[in-house]
Amino acid sequence: MKVIWTDIEGLAVIEPAVFNDPRGCFFESFNEKVFAEKVVPVKFVQDNESRSSYGVVRGLHFQRPPYAQAKLVRVVKGRVLDVAVDLREGSPTYGRHFSVELSDENHRMLFIPRGFAHGFSVLSEDAVFQYKCDNYYHPESEGAVAWNDPDLAIDWRVPEEDVILSTKDARNPFLKDMR
Repeated sequence: MKVIWTDIEGLAVIEPAVFNDPRGCFFESFNEKVFAEKVVPVKFVQDNESRSSYGVVRGLHFQRPPYAQAKLVRVVKGRVLDVAVDLREGSPTYGRHFSVELSDENHRMLFIPRGFAHGFSVLSEDAVFQYKCDNYYHPESEGAVAWNDPDLAIDWRVPEEDVILSTKDARNPFLKDMR
């Protein structure tokens, strides 16, 4: 497994070792021992999966302490642009975002530590997205940032007229309005 640390502390792109042969391919999507040695010790307690069609933007979601969640995310079908925004108070990269394309072809994953907002846009006809979380979901601690926050200036790689949002995500506040 190859770990590519981003310029935002704690945020890492994971490229598993993929073994291809005439039958297809095989890779370990998670190995607790290897992950602890190369990234960070973490105990995942909840797995989530979503299916979405082209143009769907989910996010930018987070859980407030003490229910904050670290996540390991990946795509099992299709292509997405995955985005993480640093919301850690006092962080030198507070308010900065990182994005990476995840797909069933590149097998990349993104490790997102606690203290980040997370979202993705679907770039393929449809996508199946999986999340491993190190804390259980608590609706009372959920928060979100607007996908189109002008200060974040995220290029979701989907034309605005094609973006599909949930009613809830369409009402998320800008980051500056949350402080």
